[in-house]
Order: sequence, then C-alpha cells, then structure tokens
Amino acid sequence: MRATVRLLQSCRITLFTREHCGLCTQAKSVLSDVWDKRPFNFQEIDILKPASKGWRDLYEFDVPVIHISKAKQPEEDPKLSTKAVKLMHRFSPDEVQAKMDVVERS
Repeated sequence: MRATVRLLQSCRITLFTREHCGLCTQAKSVLSDVWDKRPFNFQEIDILKPASKGWRDLYEFDVPVIHISKAKQPEEDPKLSTKAVKLMHRFSPDEVQAKMDVVERS
C-alpha cells in the first residue's frame, strides 16, 4: 500500500546547475543515490543558457540548488522561488528524502 501512495504523491526535483561545476556533479550523484531508493521526476536547468536568464539572476553564485515539488505542480517559476522547498550547495540523500517527505505530506 505504501508504494501506491508514493506513486500517487511522487515528487519532482529540479536541479539548477551549470557546466564545469564540481558541486553540481556531487549533487547529481546524491540525487542518483536517492532515485535508486525512491524514484522521482527529474528536471535539470542549466542557469547559463539564455532561456534560463531568470534563474541565472537568482542562483548565479549559489548552484547547485534543488527545488522539490509535487510532480503535478506547474513548472518552476523564478518569481515564486521563495516559496520553493529547496536545498542548496551540499546536501545528503537523507536531507533530500526528508524534504521529499515534507512535500508529499503537504
């Protein structure tokens, strides 16, 4: 029964990253470890791409950043980032899963 609940309440994790970022590589490894135990929808946004200017303005010196939301919520919007459930820079699989729990319960 718990697996069914998880599928209905699955999360989306959006990773804000940039090329040649060592911390971003570590963040991807952490997210891979989490996904092995607890699958989620994944989106990656390179903040240096022209289409991501709003995110670059927000996170230029803070990558990696992850936003965790319910999978069915609308796409990320820089104007609403203050309301996002997020982790920045360095985080562990346990921290990511704890935030996923918060989102799933909301």
